[in-house]
Amino acid sequence: MIKVENASKSFAGSMAIEDICLSIHKGSIYGLIGSNGAGKTTLIKLLAGIYLQDQGVVTIDGETVFENTGLKERFFYIPDQPYFFSQYTAKQMAHFYKSVYRAWSDERFRLLAQSFGLDVNKKLHSFSKGWQRQAAFILALSAKPEFLILDEPMDGMDPVVRKRVKNILIQDVAEREMTILMSSHNLREVEDICDHIGMIHQGRMIFEKDLDELKEDIHKIQVAYNEGVPEQLLDNLNILHTEKRGSVHLYIVRGEEAEVVKNIRRSNPIIFDMLPLTLEEIFIYEMGDIGYAIENIVVK
Repeated sequence: MIKVENASKSFAGSMAIEDICLSIHKGSIYGLIGSNGAGKTTLIKLLAGIYLQDQGVVTIDGETVFENTGLKERFFYIPDQPYFFSQYTAKQMAHFYKSVYRAWSDERFRLLAQSFGLDVNKKLHSFSKGWQRQAAFILALSAKPEFLILDEPMDGMDPVVRKRVKNILIQDVAEREMTILMSSHNLREVEDICDHIGMIHQGRMIFEKDLDELKEDIHKIQVAYNEGVPEQLLDNLNILHTEKRGSVHLYIVRGEEAEVVKNIRRSNPIIFDMLPLTLEEIFIYEMGDIGYAIENIVVK
């Protein structure tokens, strides 16, 4: 289990994250989302043992992460810009990781390199961004870590490769109970693969929720009435966003679904539909609800 308790970290007097708490259970795929500069990468580097928190506790399976070499051989970290030794080929990096990770599998490295068409004898610095990402995943998955920490993991990879990588990650979680923490601006990607979500803003954790539970708390509805929307309905709903499309009103509302439906049906609409809500929409309306300017959100 990955656990962060009241962790804070500042740089040159500026607070990057403050009083963060986070829990990731074994076999979970946890998506960390938030606005640019929210502190996601700082938090990830604390979990990867690169930074030491100023206060609080960061542990994996009860062990402190920072400077714990025994623990670090159990997890693999792929940063937003994958790092390889200068002039090294994929084969040479594999040889290095074999000396670091006890669970390393030469056979898996061979099969994955062959499957993705990776030239293991080519120097990694000469690869494109997308190919460097693929090489990083092949090396990470061949190390067979218990914990995989990913920062913007699939940026630069084409859709076909992204799908193959996601399938392998899901397979490893299912078969080996590998635990994954991933940070990404691609919210559709997060929604595809993650079962838990944590939202961070201005260095603070806004919430942690199961993805299905998150979708149960916020809803998109469209309604229409013969003589306008009843004022009583508006008073009874916790409305985050409103749009009008001709005679149809679109609302984003927070609350228990059964109670929302009950209030709407009581108002006798001539049209009433509950529409599917994406994680991207939830992110936008949650951020808007805490006062963040929607036009500043970068969603790829």
